[in-house]
Amino acid sequence: MTALLDSRPLNHVVVLGANGTMGYQSGALFAGAGAHVTFLARTRNKAEKGREGAAKAVRSQAIKGRIATGSYDDDLDTAVAEADMVFEALAEDFNIKRQMYERVDQLRRPDSIVATVSSGLSITELAAGLSDSFQNNFLGLHFFNPPQVIVGTELIAGENTDPQLVDFIETYAAKRLGRLMVRTFNVAGFAGNRVGFKVLNEAAQLAETHGPLLIDRLIGPYTGRAMPPLATIDLVGWDVHRAIVDNVCDKVQDEAIATYRLPHYMQGLIERGVLGSKSGGGFFKRAEDRSRLVLDINSGEYRPASEIKLPDLPFIADIVFLHSIGEYRKGMELFLQAPGDEAALARKVIAGYISYAFCRVGEATETIAGIDRIMAAGFNWAPPSILVDLIGLRQTIELMEQTGVVVPKVLQNALDSGKTDRFFEDPLLSVGKYFVAK
Repeated sequence: MTALLDSRPLNHVVVLGANGTMGYQSGALFAGAGAHVTFLARTRNKAEKGREGAAKAVRSQAIKGRIATGSYDDDLDTAVAEADMVFEALAEDFNIKRQMYERVDQLRRPDSIVATVSSGLSITELAAGLSDSFQNNFLGLHFFNPPQVIVGTELIAGENTDPQLVDFIETYAAKRLGRLMVRTFNVAGFAGNRVGFKVLNEAAQLAETHGPLLIDRLIGPYTGRAMPPLATIDLVGWDVHRAIVDNVCDKVQDEAIATYRLPHYMQGLIERGVLGSKSGGGFFKRAEDRSRLVLDINSGEYRPASEIKLPDLPFIADIVFLHSIGEYRKGMELFLQAPGDEAALARKVIAGYISYAFCRVGEATETIAGIDRIMAAGFNWAPPSILVDLIGLRQTIELMEQTGVVVPKVLQNALDSGKTDRFFEDPLLSVGKYFVAK
């Protein structure tokens, strides 16, 4: 392990796009691990703001002493030439990234590492046509936001990435940066976003008919997630959400791709500047008195949440109580039995989540364990295997059949073989963390 860590120096890291949230927060991780870090942005002033953001993110002004700043025009040449790693955190736009890589390829040392924090663009395509040295030393290192809190990290090799580099970065990120690493295949959305944004976008589709407040109540924390789906989209940003789902729709066709189509209303509102929390509002916003407002999708206006009457959903409170006393299996039993159209809708979304995750085995990750780990440590959602274990294998398959989602071969084969042991086995992750009692 020590020999692997010592096999390559990682003393100087250059962060491109350091004024963005992911840029400066990722840069703070490298600085905290002892590297000298250079923040670059379009202007030095923007890079300086990134440095302030890094100090705020880790609550330490001292970290600024390890971070230099500069601009692309004035400092890119020197900084990249001296860097052991160039960490790119530009906008999730293929052309913007490619233009920067072409510049970096002319400036970098042949042995320097180039990593992208892209959330789902093809690593092979991003580096295609660049020098062999660039392609051999290029990979994806996908942190989840905010990386100081969320330790799950995806590691993605391109077709020409040096396997020894992948081993080195996996060890470095785990041991020096404190990351929980998951290797994924180079597919659109990788593993975490491929599975997670299926659920998020499906919730956005359902909101058009049922309203945002009801959908976030139905698919809220009691179903095994830290934050409801539409509130999550607001946090991520509607523009980022669009980039991720559009990329998947462009690159793949699968059994549930229809749930990935961006709702038309979101496209229209994005064009009007509605981007979620960073623009002041998305599905939800705060009034001047800090009371909660909810988007009326038909009008594009906001209504006080207190004026929106939701159906009576007593089963949610009952499930929350069971979760609060650690009776997770009984909670899932109640979830399966809950009456009414709203409960049936929630069951279909959760069945779809489990199905879609298990159907990605062999496509996004080698086994379900990789998807489990990134959903747990990247999204803070209950891993699909935990849900299968709590519901029961046979009952999970029956739920999928009842809700009309695909039964994954992995699960059907397990049932046919008489599997009786648990699917979820990870000593680093506990069941109770993902069922928030509220």
